[in-house]
Amino acid sequence: MKEKNIKNTAAKPYTATDSHDSAVSETMLHYQSMYANDIALLTHSKNGLSAKAALDFIAVSGFSYQEFQEIFKTTVKTIQNYSIQNMKLDAALSEKLLKSFALFNKGFALFGSPKAFHNWLNTSAYGLGNEIPYNFLDTITGISLIEEELIRIEYGDLA
Repeated sequence: MKEKNIKNTAAKPYTATDSHDSAVSETMLHYQSMYANDIALLTHSKNGLSAKAALDFIAVSGFSYQEFQEIFKTTVKTIQNYSIQNMKLDAALSEKLLKSFALFNKGFALFGSPKAFHNWLNTSAYGLGNEIPYNFLDTITGISLIEEELIRIEYGDLA
């Protein structure tokens, strides 16, 4: 298996095209049962996800390798090596990936497309203290705050 070259560019905002929506939907569907409830999320996190899950998240999220590395505090090269060796990710990284899959699934559904959600992630959000949601993605608490903001938007609570 040939490894991809790691790109060192981190131009923001990151972008996604609507042309990969069906592939995104299929990938997201694969992970939905793993975060369907807190017990499933905990169990799958503790058991560790396959390293392929991280590569799948890169594909659906639209993140550059650099962005992924900044948010998940690991290198894509390490993930690729783990994937080649069929190794599992540790519980903390698995949990963060599953929470991220859940967040992005909610965002894609709420905004109608990956591209629209990506645009929102890079725009200041009133409910997040006028901060840019993308900057919160590096912690579980930040992911939870973004999720809460999406729920407020979903129910029309914009004030």
